[in-house]
Amino acid sequence: MLGRFQYKNIVFSGEIFDDVVYPDPVYQQLDDEYPLSSLLILPPVLPTKIVCAGLNYADHAKELNMELPTSPLLFLKPPSAILPHEGLIQYPPESEQVDYEAELGIVIGKTCRHVSVADAFDYILGYTCFNDVTARDLQRADGQWTRSKSFDTFAPLGPFIVTQEELSQQNLTPENLSVQCRVIRNENEEVRQNSSTSEFIFGIPKLVSFISSVMTLEKGDIIATGTPPGVGELLIGDVVEVEIEGVGILRNTVVSA
Repeated sequence: MLGRFQYKNIVFSGEIFDDVVYPDPVYQQLDDEYPLSSLLILPPVLPTKIVCAGLNYADHAKELNMELPTSPLLFLKPPSAILPHEGLIQYPPESEQVDYEAELGIVIGKTCRHVSVADAFDYILGYTCFNDVTARDLQRADGQWTRSKSFDTFAPLGPFIVTQEELSQQNLTPENLSVQCRVIRNENEEVRQNSSTSEFIFGIPKLVSFISSVMTLEKGDIIATGTPPGVGELLIGDVVEVEIEGVGILRNTVVSA
């Protein structure tokens, strides 16, 4: 697994093995290894953009009684919305309904443009957990999605990046992973979303190819692959967990802004 961390005032990238972090050798002022528990976990990447796919699960479309789209529906979230694992989701005073959306995040590994479907996996570094937090009432009021999805803290991701090789070592494929969202409220835990990336309408190669035909994807950019059925509301004080099979658990708490 790959991640970004902070030790005292030093921010660095490294690999994680058995809860030990080995900094990238470029950080010569650091020791060779650190216990994960001694470090602050930061967002695993700092993307130039977060490209999101809307309505990309067949079971979610069925839940909404909507026809399947014929091409990916795209929108953007700003990098300023990024929040790390265990960070605090701020409930904005402008909204009266903030929802969770558990998603698999694709992390781009190198700059690409006009990527073919056949070559798409060559440009992927790995995968992470993502929560497309959304002010649903503002989405309905605006008739488009920018404001509702762009508040600071509305793009939790992490905690780490799992590479394609690591998934293969677990006998897992990114297009057949369980996706689950849990909400812990007043010490009661409830599973809200429980599906699989096998329900994708547009698979990972198609998304990378389609998006790269529109815009250049830079190293570290995130593609959020859509959310399964069961989207629902978060309240102040809730703890929300996004768990992706073989990738990890992303946990955040909702607080008043």
